[in-house]
Amino acid sequence: MTHSPLQEAGAVAVRPGKRERLVAAAVQLIHRQGIERTTLAEIAELADVRPGNVFYYFKTKDDVVAAVVEAHTQQVRATLAAITSAHRSPKARLKALVHDLAGKSEIVARYGCPSGSLSSEIDKRADASDFAVADLMLSIIDWAEGQFREMGHSGDARELAIDLLAAYQGNALLTNTMRDPKILSGAARRLDRWIDAL
Repeated sequence: MTHSPLQEAGAVAVRPGKRERLVAAAVQLIHRQGIERTTLAEIAELADVRPGNVFYYFKTKDDVVAAVVEAHTQQVRATLAAITSAHRSPKARLKALVHDLAGKSEIVARYGCPSGSLSSEIDKRADASDFAVADLMLSIIDWAEGQFREMGHSGDARELAIDLLAAYQGNALLTNTMRDPKILSGAARRLDRWIDAL
């Protein structure tokens, strides 16, 4: 969430608009209980918005799901941009990404990877192509590919990027299935060593 100049100057915090609150509530609820079990009424309640007002912003539940996908994609891109600006070398950036992902191990153990779970759930739907869910994964793959290229891996940068994301997603699935955050923490240490060895 971005802050207004008044907030940064110490003024009273401005409450996010209704649409922003609805999307934030939907992101949280869909991650915790899935698309099918999440109702528009629950989203409205968590967002502190009257249920009838939901339809002003979203005509259908699918519109809410599309907004959740977009919110996840924007968050991923913002995280990657922050990592890029905070670290000078591509190796340090890749390791920062691994640590960022592993930093969510407690949440992943309880509810699964937010992006991975959402992608998997949407993929099972007949209308999966209506959602830009692949962008969630492609954003990370494209970015990581660029980092591997900078490290001199021009011939296999794409494959290395896919391997990195696949290793995280696989370990995130096991972390959630076993309800054990240490699985993801251990995977992060191994990925660190793998990046160092490249």
